[in-house]
Amino acid sequence: MSGHSKWHNIRLKKGKMDADRGKIFTKLAREIIVAAKGGANPDNNITLRNAVTKAREASMPADNIKRAIQRGSGEVDGANYEDLTYEGYGPGGVAVLVSCLTDNKQRTVADVRSFFNKTGGRLGESGSVSYLFSSKGQILVPEGAASEDDVTEAAIEGGAEDVAAQEEGGFEITTEPGDLLSVQKALDAKGIKYTSAEFTMVPQTTVEISGKEANQVLRLLDYLEDHDDVQKVYANFEMSDEEFEAAS
Repeated sequence: MSGHSKWHNIRLKKGKMDADRGKIFTKLAREIIVAAKGGANPDNNITLRNAVTKAREASMPADNIKRAIQRGSGEVDGANYEDLTYEGYGPGGVAVLVSCLTDNKQRTVADVRSFFNKTGGRLGESGSVSYLFSSKGQILVPEGAASEDDVTEAAIEGGAEDVAAQEEGGFEITTEPGDLLSVQKALDAKGIKYTSAEFTMVPQTTVEISGKEANQVLRLLDYLEDHDDVQKVYANFEMSDEEFEAAS
């Protein structure tokens, strides 16, 4: 598990991301709005389907989901969100990708730059770190949803690349982006529930960090992930369990 994935799971367990449900729903609604531009029917729009699934898993009210789809499909008026990705380096040379949905590009880039600067990093140019990541599909199957054999069999049938057990239980299925839907369908056919299915960026190489740099990187991730315009953050760091414990 990458350092950033582990840190994200720690934040969830500690309840940090549950501290402000309104902020979570805002991020999920934006994701649905943008996804619905490609079609308002989740059965024919995998991006929308996965955004709606994620919203339901977060207990987002059905009316909120419906309104977000209507806004994205143009049935009702609303703000226009731009999909932007910023790239930079955190302390210790950690590569960071920041995926945003914003209605004010100037505000967002200014905030993201300030987060990098105040934690000892720097915002880079487009393409400066994205080459260090590969686009993949990722499906998370919770503990107890199915046996390892059943999950693996369904994943292979759907064309998955890999199935790995997670430290906290359950399984992580990795696919090529174009195979994400076929793996979802294979899991659905066997009645195997999953908590999320989405496109992600997986680091090709990682950087080991510790001490002051580890604390600075985790602080940078906190700043970024707590910002309303930031949807996802990807980073290629690793650190020991002891470092995580100390920084947490």
